Amino acid sequence: MALTRAEKERIADSRLKIQSVADSLKKVDPKKLQDFEEIQTCLEDADKSLLETLRSDSGPNRH
Repeated sequence: MALTRAEKERIADSRLKIQSVADSLKKVDPKKLQDFEEIQTCLEDADKSLLETLRSDSGPNRH
């Protein structure tokens, strides 16, 4: 089922928020944050998943 324009905007906004958090964490000493690497991986995976959702919805068969 195709995403609505509002849903696409929400997903795009969520991606920007995730990217902002990831960028902010780069400024934190990894030794001071428990599970730093796992958190980074989770954020990267979430970003990729949301991006794939947007890409798959905007394929050539979508209107």
